[in-house]
Amino acid sequence: MSKRDELIEKYADDLKSKCGVTPDMDLLKKVTIGCGPSIYNKDSSTVSASSKTEIDTVKNNFLIKKLGLSDSADLDKAIDSVLETYGKSNRNKYRAVVYYMLTTHFKKESVYK
Repeated sequence: MSKRDELIEKYADDLKSKCGVTPDMDLLKKVTIGCGPSIYNKDSSTVSASSKTEIDTVKNNFLIKKLGLSDSADLDKAIDSVLETYGKSNRNKYRAVVYYMLTTHFKKESVYK
């Protein structure tokens, strides 16, 4: 099993155990691949919920640029909702899991078809 496949399994487990979501494995794989090499770096593979800069990065680089959404308060609410679902006390919030949940929240799975 490749390192990427191992990470996808870890992300799927997080979605099931911490978020109560049964993942679409095909979509999760595509979202993970879309994250690029950041998934292999300890720092960039996670989202720091307490960092305003990090939240802005998720909003601008993923929601606006990747998913093509317009900047609005809904984006901030969705990010807060996803981070709340993932668990504020959960230290490691994997970027691919957060992106997956945001993709399904906004019903933008077609971006990864």
